[in-house]
Amino acid sequence: MTTKKTTKAATPTASAKPVTSDKIDQPALAKPFTREEITEVFKLIKGATSVELKVSVPLTGQRATIKSIGLDPVEAQPRQAFFFDTPDLALNRAGVVVRARRIQGGDADTVVKLRPVDPSTIDPDLRRSSAFKIEVDAMPGGYVCSASYKGVCTGTEVVDVTSGAMPLRKLFSKEQRAFYDAHAPVGITMDKLVILGPTFLLKVKHQPKAKEFDRPITMEMWLYPDGTRVMEVSTKCVPKEAFQVAADFKAYLADRGVVLGADQSAKTKTSLEFFSARLDTEDLVGGSATD
Repeated sequence: MTTKKTTKAATPTASAKPVTSDKIDQPALAKPFTREEITEVFKLIKGATSVELKVSVPLTGQRATIKSIGLDPVEAQPRQAFFFDTPDLALNRAGVVVRARRIQGGDADTVVKLRPVDPSTIDPDLRRSSAFKIEVDAMPGGYVCSASYKGVCTGTEVVDVTSGAMPLRKLFSKEQRAFYDAHAPVGITMDKLVILGPTFLLKVKHQPKAKEFDRPITMEMWLYPDGTRVMEVSTKCVPKEAFQVAADFKAYLADRGVVLGADQSAKTKTSLEFFSARLDTEDLVGGSATD
């Protein structure tokens, strides 16, 4: 299966620095989509199974956003995200993402993701699987369509893999491994990947009053060892609702003073670049990444 790379992705900031100055510059507003971009997004959405609308909140506005939306941080669920790639991020350059995620309570999940994709090129047999989805992520200033094969495992199995007690491929289903083999660069098998992480994050869901916004909102705060953090607020909808929900979501956030800035930090890219820059000899020969 081949894919046409026709999407435009938002340009992320890999590692925003903590603010140290008393003078705070307001983020530049993202430029509206052009007519051509709107046409392209519409084509992608028509072929997708879901749409996620998201916005990264600038560091200086995160506390105010939590308060204005009414998010309760005490209800946040802790998680650990582990990414797997080569030391020079060859998978990322090829548009392939491999991730395992531990969830509070002993559960865990996995994903093999490909992006960007053209939905019209996806094998119909893949679409029939309940574990496979095609999703358009839209954020201020950009969009990308991805194809994901999801799986489930236990938190213990993730720990076993990251401690070297179990091979990485055992975390993934036969279908996920086949999807990986079809799209990973030639010669980069799963046993050649290194652990990048974990990234600790907090996830909380919030249901606004129906008259304010009629669907759940999710907030994720990704925390990095150097103090950097990425906060993302998002909501999901089915393709046919996308443009109306996008307008309603934008209005809801604007009413609460959330600035839709142009600096959209990408969680996956930030994690990959942060941890790949810190790989040392011990990590590459099988050191534990669970500390």
